[in-house]
Amino acid sequence: MLDDVDLLVCGAGPVGCVIAERAANLLGWRVLVVERRPHLAGNCHDSVHSSGVRIHNYGPHYFRTNDEKLLRYLSRFTDWVPGNYIVKSSVGGRLYPFPINLTTLEQFFGKKLDADSAERLLRDKRVPIENPRNSEEFVLSKVGRELYEGFYLNYTLKQWRRHPRELAPSVCGRVPIRLNRDERYVDHRYQVMPKDGFTALFSRMLRHRKNRAAKPSSGITW
Repeated sequence: MLDDVDLLVCGAGPVGCVIAERAANLLGWRVLVVERRPHLAGNCHDSVHSSGVRIHNYGPHYFRTNDEKLLRYLSRFTDWVPGNYIVKSSVGGRLYPFPINLTTLEQFFGKKLDADSAERLLRDKRVPIENPRNSEEFVLSKVGRELYEGFYLNYTLKQWRRHPRELAPSVCGRVPIRLNRDERYVDHRYQVMPKDGFTALFSRMLRHRKNRAAKPSSGITW
């Protein structure tokens, strides 16, 4: 099987599919992709439920980037639908916009705010930590203890099974804190979803005469 291939790719997830597609189309290599699971797209794999709803089988994934070149490349394999990711956080039985923004602060503290008064409020709440060593210290230094305990502590314990003080500052630090009313989870220029799902996107990457996929014993169908 391997005598007539130039490249063996182990894993048909996003990385494996991109490598196979680039090797075949740019270099003209004969590529064999092997995958132990009975599907491609890795943890981005999705499928359609009997109700017609598309399900992300390994948990939700959404695409966002500031790189127009990357978007153009992926657009060869999919059309897109808007994919702005908006999250609400349940605190004390009430839903708040998250990441924290101006509306969150108004609802949580029960007062009307603008960008300037919200900045003053946070300045009063912050714990003076000059060089945060972990996520707990980072959040405390940005928004203070009330917001830390309301929005970050329990979620982090649930999501990562780690206390925020066990996580690097960058883990919670990547979540923006806004003084406007933007409710999107991230700020990227392009926030879209593949129209036919991630599995279809990566399947189309492998549709090249010099690409082929090995079928494991569990029975794969691409």
